[in-house]
Amino acid sequence: MTAEHFTARSPRADAIDDRVMPFHIDALDVRGRVVRLGPSLDAVLAHHAYPAPVKRLLGEAVALTVLLGSTLKIAGRFILQTRTDGPVDLLVVDFSAPHDVRAYARFDAERLAALNGKAHDSGALLGRGHLAMTIDQGVHVNRYQGVVALEGGGLEDAAHQYFRQSEQIPTRVRLAVAEEVRPGGAASSWRAGGLMVQFLPTEGGRVTPVDLDPGDAPEGTVLPETAEDDAWVEAQSLVGTIEDLELVDAELSSERLLYRLFHERGVRVFDTEAIAARCSCSRERVMNVLASFGPEERADLVEDGKVTVTCEFCGRSYEFKAEEVVGPEDKGADAQ
Repeated sequence: MTAEHFTARSPRADAIDDRVMPFHIDALDVRGRVVRLGPSLDAVLAHHAYPAPVKRLLGEAVALTVLLGSTLKIAGRFILQTRTDGPVDLLVVDFSAPHDVRAYARFDAERLAALNGKAHDSGALLGRGHLAMTIDQGVHVNRYQGVVALEGGGLEDAAHQYFRQSEQIPTRVRLAVAEEVRPGGAASSWRAGGLMVQFLPTEGGRVTPVDLDPGDAPEGTVLPETAEDDAWVEAQSLVGTIEDLELVDAELSSERLLYRLFHERGVRVFDTEAIAARCSCSRERVMNVLASFGPEERADLVEDGKVTVTCEFCGRSYEFKAEEVVGPEDKGADAQ
């Protein structure tokens, strides 16, 4: 479809939460997505008594995962996972296309308290380790996974490194999370926003692959610099002007935000996609996981004649009678 088939209009003022909006900036050969999360993020965070810094970090991870996972064109899952040596040593966000998301964080309360003034620094919360992004399209398609190192930076930095290293697509990401304190002692709520732009020129040769550090070059070796396309430089500069408040402002619509950024170049927006906090756990799935354990492992899970499994994502508990989990053949193996 050519540009003349699109209708020019003013940006809509209505701000709708829990939506992803794809967009194109034809003049800059840039495509992107903007996400605004409200009640869905609250629902994800409500299952665990996370401290505020952990909620903020997990909110960033959810926004980033939704930005990336919502690009899947077919049914599948996009999973973001970190394993690090920081106070928050594990983050898992699971996005099931086209719109379901769930998330979990594991943290050390004592180490978190010891951070004091650095508790809002996502790099300090994560520490060092790695971030993995996995695309799972079902049993008939091989999984794709990209892994990047976390070296004291935040999730924005990790996303940029992922695209440089794994996709080699020039990409810029902005993430923001904020707690909305309500008057009168009412429970606060959480909001998250994210914006991603990617440079995808239609003309060949405009994207020059960046030479990655080989890791074994002699100390002091200067790697050649790659000149960036002027259009991409402009797009990055515009995205760099976004303030955190603009990404989480409940009164600012996604269309108005995009218009603020790109009105001089013109921006095309497409139908939004709804996002919902929904866990995919079920009694059947939990039973399948238990069935994958060995006989001795299953027998060790039995307490007071039953096995209880709690989903780390949503907190729902599933209870099984011992005979449902430990069959006669398992008891025989255990007796031997």
